[in-house]
Amino acid sequence: MAFKHITSRDNPVFKQLRKLADQSRERKKAASTLLEGVHLIEAYHQVYGEPRLLIIPEGHSNDEATALIQQLTDVDTMLLPTLMFAELAPVASSSGVMALVDIPAATLPAHCDFALVIEDIQDPGNLGSILRTAAAAGVQAAYLTKGCTDAWSPKALRGGQGAQFILPLMESVDALEVIAGFSGKTLALTMQGASLYQQALQEPVLFVVGNEGAGISAALQAAVETCVTIPMAHQGALALESLNAAAATAIALFECQRQRGLGT
Repeated sequence: MAFKHITSRDNPVFKQLRKLADQSRERKKAASTLLEGVHLIEAYHQVYGEPRLLIIPEGHSNDEATALIQQLTDVDTMLLPTLMFAELAPVASSSGVMALVDIPAATLPAHCDFALVIEDIQDPGNLGSILRTAAAAGVQAAYLTKGCTDAWSPKALRGGQGAQFILPLMESVDALEVIAGFSGKTLALTMQGASLYQQALQEPVLFVVGNEGAGISAALQAAVETCVTIPMAHQGALALESLNAAAATAIALFECQRQRGLGT
């Protein structure tokens, strides 16, 4: 293990880490990203092995972070002043350890009967939450359109809590092509449509969820087999404007798994 104590913001390695923390383009170019916190690093380690680099602040790692660092003794480690470490961390209350990792290449299953298309979600926390729910519900592939925020940003990774490591992701896809190529039922979650609970979901199914404000584009609504809605109390003039995109996705995906007998 190599150990480096870096105190200058002009250090080229630190400058590169700053770019990875801040710029989606740089993450894609380098095929690398930063993980913050013990849980994410352990989740990555379980699936893909050791990170390329550990990053720790001077004198502020908690017991869990210290135990992780001691476990990964063969990984190069960088020690940073607290303020420099904070420039990399996506949250103020960091656990005291970050890691530089390679972004894994997506491997889609040979046969997919449960898929999700995510159109133009802008908030990285929302995207991470949707991916976390999709992984928990057993979605086999998630397709993100070009307008989606970066699934590998530190904030999206924090929201996903490891979902990105187990759920195959395809970014910048042509959603119309994905829908046309899916051999099963295709459903868009919209404010107007047939009730979700009246759909037979035991067969192969692909759900489409849309942007937080605009919802699903007209083109995708026209491309799917059925637009469905989640019935809510006080329909009509008193209706809630909409469910949160992540909440609506969770309801739809777990209704599918309920019909398929998940956990019975």
